[in-house]
Amino acid sequence: MTLSTENLFYSKRLKITPPRAEDVQTMLQWNEDPEYLRNVDTDIAIPYSEKQLEDEGETKDKEVYFRLRTREDEQLIGFVVIHSIEWNNRCGQLAIGIGLAENRNKGYGTEALNLILRYAFHELNLDRVGLDVIAYNAKGIRAYEKVGFQLEGRARSAVYRDGKRYDRLWMGILRPEWEAQNQIHVEGGQA
Repeated sequence: MTLSTENLFYSKRLKITPPRAEDVQTMLQWNEDPEYLRNVDTDIAIPYSEKQLEDEGETKDKEVYFRLRTREDEQLIGFVVIHSIEWNNRCGQLAIGIGLAENRNKGYGTEALNLILRYAFHELNLDRVGLDVIAYNAKGIRAYEKVGFQLEGRARSAVYRDGKRYDRLWMGILRPEWEAQNQIHVEGGQA
């Protein structure tokens, strides 16, 4: 088996890091953006308190949580997490958020997805990663599809926002699908 020489925590422009105390003030600003709050969760858009943000990402057995930073200047731009991990089934769920609107639509989401999927498949040894997304989040869906996620299911009229009903979509990707898309070559039958 040949181990990858790529840094598990770096992509071209981004890196994944543990939470830092100074992140909380930046994340409090994200809470002021209803688009961010409404795309990151299907629950009621309620800003997190400073204490809740301080506790976010504490080590748990069934999740790995990272903050997204730019490599160039270490600017905090978002978070990414693999949660609800079922170690026996080698699968988990993904959640991602790019905080400020000025950092969206720059390809960071797609780059971060590939970075966390590489970590999930090659370090956590998962075989499947799933997620759910609200149907109105077209940009998120495009990013998920771009890295290889496929639509697996739909809960019709499951989210209610601004007097309208929206479907909740379930998407997933399997390790061989992601590796084929990223031309990962496996030597000796192992990655």
